[in-house]
Amino acid sequence: MNDIKSRKGKPFATFADIAWQAAGPGIQRKILSYDDKMMVVRVDFEAGAIGAPHKHPHHQCAYVVSGAFDVTIDGQTKRLTTGDTYLVDGDIIHGAVCVEAGTLIDIFTPMREDFV
Repeated sequence: MNDIKSRKGKPFATFADIAWQAAGPGIQRKILSYDDKMMVVRVDFEAGAIGAPHKHPHHQCAYVVSGAFDVTIDGQTKRLTTGDTYLVDGDIIHGAVCVEAGTLIDIFTPMREDFV
């Protein structure tokens, strides 16, 4: 089931069956599981890749699976590494600079319509 929309609300998602999407220079993502209320996304970054400052109405939390990231939320920056997390309320400007190649797991509520 490579089509994102066909996976909406399904109880299982198999990583190998999901296509990568370009999400910016040095950044790729896979939309894993989602329904109308939430969405889980894996995002892989090359060292030096920048998740440009942005905002959206969705609440977001992220888990650092690997690597190191300088994450800025509402003007405050902190270096996060494996095992760390961050939380962003809706409509707050946030972004990240990847210091050491790594992976984030992002969770959004509600789901990101703009990703599908």
